[in-house]
Amino acid sequence: MRIACVLSEGFEDSEFRVPYDKLKAGGHEVVVIGTKKGERLEGKGKKESIETDASIDEVKPESFGALFIPGGYSPDHLRADDRFVAFTRAFASKPILAICHGPQLLLSADMVKGRTMTAWKTVQADLRHAGANVVDKEVSVDKNLVTSRKPDDLDAFVRESLRLLTNGASAQTQGGAARR
Repeated sequence: MRIACVLSEGFEDSEFRVPYDKLKAGGHEVVVIGTKKGERLEGKGKKESIETDASIDEVKPESFGALFIPGGYSPDHLRADDRFVAFTRAFASKPILAICHGPQLLLSADMVKGRTMTAWKTVQADLRHAGANVVDKEVSVDKNLVTSRKPDDLDAFVRESLRLLTNGASAQTQGGAARR
């Protein structure tokens, strides 16, 4: 599957690198999308950097089967850009994988009401206020949406993300509890 990864400066190093590597190892193509093609982005911990594959202006949501939103400062930067909000909104019926602060972009795209999800603890309150059913656990799966809280949750996040991409949303339980 071709996966769009939206990214900006200050992403959480491990929340990008671990899923990125595991998704690629799982046979998926991950395309890093930023504001400019070829821009070098650095993680907030300065442990990871990556060059963007494409700019937001040259990609179309219909060219991708899923959306991956790493955490850190990146989602807050991206949510201020209407192009990234519109791009995110176009994935409403496709798999979305968001960790830590990633759901901030979903908040701005008005995609959280009625969804069961988790996020970094400070984002959880925002999700609740926007009508999401927030759970404080390592991973939440609600149909096409996989969310996790923090780097410590990466194993569960990657496991459930790969499961969703392999089996599809119909193989997941409803209401946010991931099948074990």
